[in-house]
Amino acid sequence: MEMKLSGWSEPEQAIAKTAFDSAYQRAIGALIAAVRTQVDDLTSADAVWQLHDFLSIQRHVIEGRFDFRSDGILFVFASLVKEGLLQVDELAGLDEEKLTKVKAMSRF
Repeated sequence: MEMKLSGWSEPEQAIAKTAFDSAYQRAIGALIAAVRTQVDDLTSADAVWQLHDFLSIQRHVIEGRFDFRSDGILFVFASLVKEGLLQVDELAGLDEEKLTKVKAMSRF
């Protein structure tokens, strides 16, 4: 079921979803790279359990970070910009007020 953003035009929703999905794929790509590095260093049961703990924490972080709901999506975008997972220009086409809010919030 596709989530709709209340108060957003259809083109804005398409832009937001594309940007959101791109940032998600970047986050997953970074996670995969980190896991590959850790797997190369597995030499003990403790290392395996540490990898398990790392993955559990990362799953919690990613699921919390990537929340596509209208009541908080601008905060999500600002956070993703701040973390380098999203560029503001990927949101081009959104209403200027929304872009201004994302830019401002991403500075803090």
